[in-house]
Amino acid sequence: MSIAVGTGSSGDGNRSGFQGSFSSPTASAGSPSNDVSTFINRNQKRARVLYDYDAHDNSELSLMADEVILISQTDNMDPLWMIGERGLQKGKVPIAYLEILN
Repeated sequence: MSIAVGTGSSGDGNRSGFQGSFSSPTASAGSPSNDVSTFINRNQKRARVLYDYDAHDNSELSLMADEVILISQTDNMDPLWMIGERGLQKGKVPIAYLEILN
């Protein structure tokens, strides 16, 4: 979509004398959808939280039952824990509190 801004000489109300063209991005047939799952890192999975969990320190993420979070595993990490993400919050979560969805 292009928008042309007039010079004001035709009485269009624009007195700046500026003339330009602005384009906005358009989706092509081959572009991915804006679905949230499109933006999930390939190493991340989704998990449903089974039970409430209160973080014990700043390295952990508190959880609420029935919420869905993103999870990932890192090298050299205790296999009973994963990294959980909820929006901008990130921290360790106990795997026993999760049902992995994908």
